[in-house]
Amino acid sequence: MTKKTINDFGVGDSASFTKTITEADILMFGAVSGDFNPAHFDEEYAKTTQFKSRIAHGMITASLLSGVMGMQLPGPGTIYMKQELKFMAPVYAGNTVTAKVEVIEVILEKGRLRLKTTCTNQEGKVVVDGEALVMAPR
Repeated sequence: MTKKTINDFGVGDSASFTKTITEADILMFGAVSGDFNPAHFDEEYAKTTQFKSRIAHGMITASLLSGVMGMQLPGPGTIYMKQELKFMAPVYAGNTVTAKVEVIEVILEKGRLRLKTTCTNQEGKVVVDGEALVMAPR
């Protein structure tokens, strides 16, 4: 893996990661986060919601963005500074999500990148939309 620095990035650079969300992911995320909301764990309860079935935690989906930033763009050594998220649609166990980050601004003097952050499902529908600010490796 080649380590990149702030000087190696330009507007429009992008990277992505695709993962199918599993029941195990939901269980483990609940255990790690302490979030056992019945919308994620109780099918009978979930049937009474607008989603009609259990949904994955929104932050599971958003966390895929962290993986892209930490491992690909900008990559190892990246420090997350800020993230804005808008949850657009539910994700269910068995859905395949693609997390994508794209450079929208290079702030060379501060060593930072502003990134468009998007997650889409297997149908191409945006499920999470946002923007991040990261400190890129120097």
